[in-house]
Amino acid sequence: MRSFAQKALAVAAAVSAVASLTACGGSSAATDSGGKKITIGIKFDQPGLGFKQGSSYTGFDVDVARYVAKDLGYSDSQIVWKEAPSKQREALLQNGDVDMVVATYSITDKRKQVVDFAGPYFVAGQDLLVRANEKSIKGPNSLNGKNLCSVTGSTSAQTVKDHFANKVQLMEQTGYAECVTALISGTVDAVTTDDIILAGLASAKGGGNLKLVGKPFTQERYGIGVKKGDTAMVKKINAALKKMEADGSWQKDLASATKGTGYKPNSKYNPPTDFDAQSSSTDF
Repeated sequence: MRSFAQKALAVAAAVSAVASLTACGGSSAATDSGGKKITIGIKFDQPGLGFKQGSSYTGFDVDVARYVAKDLGYSDSQIVWKEAPSKQREALLQNGDVDMVVATYSITDKRKQVVDFAGPYFVAGQDLLVRANEKSIKGPNSLNGKNLCSVTGSTSAQTVKDHFANKVQLMEQTGYAECVTALISGTVDAVTTDDIILAGLASAKGGGNLKLVGKPFTQERYGIGVKKGDTAMVKKINAALKKMEADGSWQKDLASATKGTGYKPNSKYNPPTDFDAQSSSTDF
């Protein structure tokens, strides 16, 4: 028979081995229940794209993320959704807090220096959301002296700073819901971000009092962000996106996500056919 001390050492060794196994890997590591998980960063405040209501998550970005996750071998119950505000997306990937970000994440040269992108899976365009009775704002060339609102860390806010700094006053908020509130109250004259985001906000929160100007002035190529250097993951995600378009899921999910908003994607760029992580651009 083994001594008490020998039994204790054996138990300690077993516990140590289990701890070592569960410590391996990132957010996709095995869990106590024996199932793997994948953590995906999305927006929680963008109706039609990434929106959290109670314990449910809806929108086109969510649908794309679910399709990709399923193709990678994860069921819905194995997805952990994490909020990814615009200014935190790079840090979430760099720190390993998420495995991927699907959050209206425009591909840019600056971002590609610190993260890698699959896609694009959608091409939007920066536009303007105004009050329904607004008559003077007809596009980017009629913004002189106007007050605009956008979100900190977004490409939309940066575009305003780069091209309209001497013409407008920019208010930056943490989310677009706050910008819409400022617009309805008259604090700002327009909210600016991607047209598909604005269409969803107008439909869900405008109460018929807001309208989309309909003069997009950039091409925002939405990519799926992953940790820098993970080229294997990029290839797998691109393969999944190709399948999503080929089997009709892309078209069906986009139509469902934008139903009732009046939004029509630019058919010149959508659905994207080249998953080359090409950076977004302006149309000035």
